[in-house]
Amino acid sequence: MTTIAQGFKFSRVGSPDVLEWQEETLAAPGEGQVQLRHDAIGVNYIDIYHRSGTYPLPLPSGVGVEGVGRIQAVGPGVAGFAAGDRVAYAGGPPGAYATARNVPAARIIKLPDDISSTTAASLFFKGLTVEYLVRRCFAVKAGETVLFHAAAGGIGLIACQWLKDLGATVIGTVGSKEKASLARAHGCDHAIVYTREKFVDRVKDVTGGEGVAVVYDSIGADTFAGSLDCLRPRGTLVSFGTASGPVPPLDLGILGAKGSLFVTRPSIAHYTATRGEFEAGAAALFDVIRSGAVKPVGLKDYALRDAPAAQRDLEGRKTSGSLVLVP
Repeated sequence: MTTIAQGFKFSRVGSPDVLEWQEETLAAPGEGQVQLRHDAIGVNYIDIYHRSGTYPLPLPSGVGVEGVGRIQAVGPGVAGFAAGDRVAYAGGPPGAYATARNVPAARIIKLPDDISSTTAASLFFKGLTVEYLVRRCFAVKAGETVLFHAAAGGIGLIACQWLKDLGATVIGTVGSKEKASLARAHGCDHAIVYTREKFVDRVKDVTGGEGVAVVYDSIGADTFAGSLDCLRPRGTLVSFGTASGPVPPLDLGILGAKGSLFVTRPSIAHYTATRGEFEAGAAALFDVIRSGAVKPVGLKDYALRDAPAAQRDLEGRKTSGSLVLVP
């Protein structure tokens, strides 16, 4: 059976205008691959990093690292999956912005029947990110106070819900009063509008001058120095994104002067590198979705052909919550 796939690729970095709609005939899935037809595709900030060249890829390249669909065919050497299985995947070679594609079987997880395709596409990659951030990169304990930047974003809203379920006190930064209300409605105890308040001062006020156990910072250049100042002695800064630009070089002596601080720059690839870690992270995510502790927030869907508009909206901070492409 011949499969015709339509989707976006790019051969040069730049604005969303570099995304080109193309049609191709898919080869049969190769060794260790499955071929699936997408039901829904998640849009993530890493897609923008790839398209803009912040995270360079060999060009030309597909775009998108997350999708949900049904397996159409199984390649040699694949065990445990069959045609008709509904699966979610995250990671592997970019190329999710397409109607169909071949993906490594190592990156797919069978999707439980009680979790919809749209819910999975809106939560899988971002939820796996939150899982390793709050359970393994720094294991947040009940009663601890944390700071999460961009608390009303797609990852931030999942994190606020999950952190609240863990029993943490959540301080979040947001860009507007409306986003502050949204974050508070989903587990953020103290929402700081960074355009109107100095977040370091507010964190000190909230914590009585003690500082927080951990800061989760996906903003980068604009917030890194202030994030260090928000930590308690021996606190941890988790720098997992650079939305405002790369973090400048760090003098390690500053960490000692500010309280023997820890800094880590994690990647989801390293926290889902083994099949066991990948499956355990997915199982933990499915558990909090089933329990109702974590729900999709502000879900907005776009037609697959409108992927450039979706990226513009995400990059321009015009959205809160999760964006999904529907073929």
